[in-house]
Amino acid sequence: MITRLAEYLDVPLRDQNMLLLAAGFAPAFQERSVADLEAAKRAIDSVLQAHKPYPAFAVDRRWNVVLSNAALPQLYEGCSAELLEPPVNAVRLILHPKGVGQRILNYSEWRAHTVSLLRQQMETRADPVIHALLAEVMAYPTPPNSDNHAGFDASPRLATPLRIRTRLGTVSFLNTITVFGTPNDVTLAELALEMLFPADERTVEIVKSMNQETAAVMDMADWR
Repeated sequence: MITRLAEYLDVPLRDQNMLLLAAGFAPAFQERSVADLEAAKRAIDSVLQAHKPYPAFAVDRRWNVVLSNAALPQLYEGCSAELLEPPVNAVRLILHPKGVGQRILNYSEWRAHTVSLLRQQMETRADPVIHALLAEVMAYPTPPNSDNHAGFDASPRLATPLRIRTRLGTVSFLNTITVFGTPNDVTLAELALEMLFPADERTVEIVKSMNQETAAVMDMADWR
């Protein structure tokens, strides 16, 4: 009965385990590390690598990056080394003043989009770490050179792009978030794949230049 009610109410697997424990039963779902989920890890890595030359990464329930395709390192130039130390928090890296945030042209709308996601998480399951991350993000100052939009809800666009100024030009990305269907492991249920897609042709051309630059640097390193 507990399992049926939990499934009907779409209760996360982590909380289903807690319900079962409270009722005197053993947890029904395992929680393993990503390294132990070999088949899922291979599937995730395959998707991430296939998405190159555009960035893609897998994040856990607290937005820590667990896998990445390491595409477009130019996007992270100028970011604090501290923000790039594992575990890298994707939300903090993108919005922090010492991260990519200083170069996001539509900072206010992208932060509003992120705040909406974090609040939805809090509504689904109260998490002190997510609560602290939400408060931190809302306290970040808006960069002086960003567009001053009220929020993404006011935009007539169908989707909010992430617009980043780089030394090779301004790139604009649309993002998608994908989750596993019918997971039976707590860790797998809480993993999400975030992938960035070019929002315009200008971004496609800049990404080509970025990859040519990266390839040239790697060739030079191999020659040495």
